[in-house]
Amino acid sequence: MAFREVEVVEVKEVLRQWLRGKGYREAARLGQVERKTARRYVEAAVALGLCRRGGEEQLTDELVGGVVASVRSSGPGIRGRSWAKCVKHKEFLDVQLKKGLTLTKTHVLLQRREGSAVAYRTLHRFATEELGFHRRAPTVRVDDGKPGGEVQVDFGRLGLLRDEQTGRKRYVWALVFTACYSRHMFLWLCFRQQLEDVIAGFEAAWAFFGGMFEVVIPDNMKPIVDRADPCDPRFNVGFLEYAQARGFTADPARVRHPKDKPRVERMVPYARDSFFAGEDFQSLEEAQEAAEVWCRTQAGERRHGTTQKHPFEVFAAEEQAHLLPAPTAPYDVPDYGDALVGDDHHITFGNALYSVPTEYIGERVEVRADRHLVRMYLKGKLVKTHARKPAGGRSTDPNDYPEEVRAYATRNTEGFEARAREAGPNVGEYLRRLLDCPAPWTRMRLAYRLLGLVKRYGATRVDAACAKALELDVVDVMRIERMLERALETAPAASVAQAGGSASTLRFLRPESDFATCRPPASPGGRDE
Repeated sequence: MAFREVEVVEVKEVLRQWLRGKGYREAARLGQVERKTARRYVEAAVALGLCRRGGEEQLTDELVGGVVASVRSSGPGIRGRSWAKCVKHKEFLDVQLKKGLTLTKTHVLLQRREGSAVAYRTLHRFATEELGFHRRAPTVRVDDGKPGGEVQVDFGRLGLLRDEQTGRKRYVWALVFTACYSRHMFLWLCFRQQLEDVIAGFEAAWAFFGGMFEVVIPDNMKPIVDRADPCDPRFNVGFLEYAQARGFTADPARVRHPKDKPRVERMVPYARDSFFAGEDFQSLEEAQEAAEVWCRTQAGERRHGTTQKHPFEVFAAEEQAHLLPAPTAPYDVPDYGDALVGDDHHITFGNALYSVPTEYIGERVEVRADRHLVRMYLKGKLVKTHARKPAGGRSTDPNDYPEEVRAYATRNTEGFEARAREAGPNVGEYLRRLLDCPAPWTRMRLAYRLLGLVKRYGATRVDAACAKALELDVVDVMRIERMLERALETAPAASVAQAGGSASTLRFLRPESDFATCRPPASPGGRDE
């Protein structure tokens, strides 16, 4: 006769009929068990303290449980010969499994040692029960938390869709959001898994839900987490800044631990099978519109298997009012990177040039660029800010250059004239006339030469030399330098002015004494000698 496991209610009925005075045969018939089986259960109950003169109140759950445990642990047919062989070689099996051998290979080795076949299913049960082979750790069901408190996020691949930009089919990814309390969900479809796509998905989710959740439990996706760690994950700087700007807390799940986000884990295949499979979307935009309708209707109005409620109704009635306010302005996703400050005081970022002060030449700075501003940091310190330029553009702050080359680099003639006027009015006027031409920056070196004379000979002497040169209409820096070398800046010019001629020819005239001839005195005889 095949072995049949007796139900607890049948054991209790046998004991109840025995207490009423029935014999083993009659108690077994009423309890629908064999007479020998009834006798074993009665004897086990008596051993545990059951008294026939007492009432049926003795049949507590504890007593019945003890009777069942004592009888079944020693009952016939519980273990077979294969189990006995496994018990005999328990130590051998434990060593092989700890080495990392598969159970299949261990089964082969056991058969070689035993010399006879051992049922694989028996070996699997023995290894599981006695040796802890693939024993699953116990788990607990975590509470859903308060309404609006948490949303879980996961990335999943849906299938192929035609990309309108390239004309080719590409895999579509879905960023799935599931509210832990109501189970209401949202899908954001994209072709890439970049930071811009993730943030765009979050922005669309806040608009869909009508608010933000306090805590976000994302998967360990690269756009969010740079370094996965169970206790100290390192977030991507861009996403961390986004979380700070929006005011929610991000707590990523552990790697390869789907139980950390069980509310969203099964939603990826559900969205793939229920929403995307079998559809013929012509564009990503069309698929996104259909996804939002599907989330509100089919997914939102279904009866959830765990809560036995409609997610959208629960969300609208109990959760939506507890969400944080939704963003009112779009988020400007910044670009991050680093750049080396070149000898020309500039860095290259986004194919544009931005100037940096001289003291940072040779340093590698961190760059954060949004739609409007470019910020540069060195060891956490902000060193420079520029307006964002398009590719090929340049933003140069003249103050980043050393003062002595600032005017030359920016072709700023006004700076030269201001410095010349500080040296003297004649120096200022002389420099103005020197730079009075269609391309004044071509005479920058002459301007530097004139200002260098001020440093070498002093402002007073140079101003006097410039006054003499202006009086003679001579605009030549090299002439000023020779005058200063010969100390001619104070020589009188009246004799030159009396020589006549136009102003343009005065520079070539010499005093009359240079042309005077001296005749010898007349001889006493009246003749010239």
